[in-house]
Amino acid sequence: MTTTAVAARLSTLDRFLPVWIAAAMVLGLLAGRWVPGLESGLNAVAVDGISLPIALGLLVMMYPVLAKVRYDRLDSVTRDRRLLLPSLLLNWVLGPALMFALAWLMLPDLPEYRTGLIIVGLARCIAMVIIWNDLACGDREAAAVLVALNSVFQVVMFGVLGWFYLSVLPAWLGLEATSLAVSGWEIAKSVLIFLGIPLVAGYASRRIGERVRGRDWYETRFLPRVGPVALYGLLFTIVVLFALQGNQITSRPWDVARIALPLLVYFGLMWAGSYALGRAAGLSYARTTTLAFTAAGNNFELAIAVAIATFGATSGQALAGVVGPLIEVPVLVGLVYVSLALRRRFEKEPS
Repeated sequence: MTTTAVAARLSTLDRFLPVWIAAAMVLGLLAGRWVPGLESGLNAVAVDGISLPIALGLLVMMYPVLAKVRYDRLDSVTRDRRLLLPSLLLNWVLGPALMFALAWLMLPDLPEYRTGLIIVGLARCIAMVIIWNDLACGDREAAAVLVALNSVFQVVMFGVLGWFYLSVLPAWLGLEATSLAVSGWEIAKSVLIFLGIPLVAGYASRRIGERVRGRDWYETRFLPRVGPVALYGLLFTIVVLFALQGNQITSRPWDVARIALPLLVYFGLMWAGSYALGRAAGLSYARTTTLAFTAAGNNFELAIAVAIATFGATSGQALAGVVGPLIEVPVLVGLVYVSLALRRRFEKEPS
């Protein structure tokens, strides 16, 4: 099926998604800049260090996609070492190392922003990647497994890798070292809230829906009704996220540009490299796409929360975390369309 044919079958919301996302970003930035007291109001209540509206947006965004997962097919993913091993390598070895290198190469004179970017590189994606993968027609079951795997490794390895890349490795290389104070329990709470709640809800929906009304009703009646909610949640999250940092972003454009450059290179290299690796390993289009997006995306919620908790809400480290989704959202939306354009190359690949 060609990209044009795929686009023709999309709803108006899906077809013009880049327009809606751009509008949401602009609306958020303008609201944060011009609406008095909005930032303090949005931050009045927080869930695990994240503004309650953002937390709700993320949960609403992830639930419909996880409700679509066919959990009885997960065993076919867990047996696929061509997918699991490259994913672990990309997420927990190459990704953090690449961000470390880019941060030092491009921001040698800006230690706060450099540290913030390294923290972003350590926080592997467990939320928005679900949306990008679904839009690009990736393998939902594979995405669920890889996100769960990233979550486990995030709890175990985030603090260790933070210590290594911020303290140990710079000292070995004769560079400036810093420290990162973050507990495994804080990371575990983030994972349990932002992945655990929608995962349990999605699994329960499928099990109960199929048992009571059957799979045909669940997939042809229920899922089409809840599906658009994911994109509404995404747009709402983007508006709130950018509103919270609108003043910082619009008042420091040069700093944002300096932070954006290594992020652009990072997202491009991680996605393209992962895509090439998936194709070389003989993965199908759907699983190659899932591998690429799970490797390229980052957990901005965790990165921002850790930066704020460790260095303060107005720190350069926190600003670098905020610029992460500012760049990631439009870049990965663009890569969704690149992925769909490459889809016909995989038509004869094995599933």
